[in-house]
Amino acid sequence: MSPATARAVTNDRQAFYDKLSPHALAPLWEVLKGLVASEPKSKAVPHKWAYETLRPLLLESGGLLTAEEAERRVLVLENPSMPGMSRITSSIYAGVQLILPGETAPAHRHVASALRFVLESDGGFTAVAGERTDMRRGDFIITPNWGWHDHGNAGKKPAIWVDGLDLPIVNLFECGFSDHWPEKSQPIGKAEGDSLARYGSGMVPLRGGSPFGATSPIFNYPYEKSRAALMAVAAAGTPDPHDAVSLRYANPIDGGWAMPTIATWLTHIPAGFETKAIRSTDGQTLVVAEGSAELEVGDKTFKLVENDIVCVPSWSPRRVRASKNAIIFGFSDRSAQEKLAIWREARS
Repeated sequence: MSPATARAVTNDRQAFYDKLSPHALAPLWEVLKGLVASEPKSKAVPHKWAYETLRPLLLESGGLLTAEEAERRVLVLENPSMPGMSRITSSIYAGVQLILPGETAPAHRHVASALRFVLESDGGFTAVAGERTDMRRGDFIITPNWGWHDHGNAGKKPAIWVDGLDLPIVNLFECGFSDHWPEKSQPIGKAEGDSLARYGSGMVPLRGGSPFGATSPIFNYPYEKSRAALMAVAAAGTPDPHDAVSLRYANPIDGGWAMPTIATWLTHIPAGFETKAIRSTDGQTLVVAEGSAELEVGDKTFKLVENDIVCVPSWSPRRVRASKNAIIFGFSDRSAQEKLAIWREARS
């Protein structure tokens, strides 16, 4: 094709495209490669939030406004590639929340499901659907879809935890609602530990499912119990080459993930152990509960210590080495992807 002919073809096509625009039409062939990728290309980038940097800034925010003024005093973990979008990965929101002694974060509810992974607490507590539970370091706590919840701190030290919510998923479907309780705190109508007693002992009530629908009826998975189970499994055999020793948090009603849109798990990497490279389509957020490790994500390497937080984007190769016994809490949108039959992984 001569240059003159090529220019004529280009002009004819552009003239045609100009006719389409007023009718809210567009040519698929011009955008097809971007819509149907050959493999996942995440907008997120690998990034680490060092707790030694994050914590002083979070405490400084405590001197600027109260938990009640803020409604939720949180520093959002913004992925550097998506500033202003309140996302740690493409589909998950994450932040670090602070409740100072004597404070209460007012009761509200929302369609978005939330998790809390406790980093510091000596008297912190949360209430969900009329039941109060203490928050202890390492506890995994669920706020189910549309469940009333408030937080407080009856101790003498700050309570700090990681929040993870499926807000980007809810907002993608444009189905978000929220509401506020008329008082600062909701009334407590159940004894503490009620849900764990009913559903967390390997038995469940004879009739009825979870009061939270597709979400686990257990809303506090105590770290003491989870850690003990993890270490018992670790003592019983050799680590998996890719997953080390990993257990997922389960819904006792059906054995599935504890939350319908957010997968959660706990991993133990013994000192000196190195996993083989693995990648998966779920963008992951990892929080170091104990020990220290070195994490490779693509061409980046992060040295991690207790309470550090790191983002692993979708389809990024990852592997981890533990310099001393490490326990890592992880969460991602894997449970949502599995329900849609689109989750995949590749092991080296």
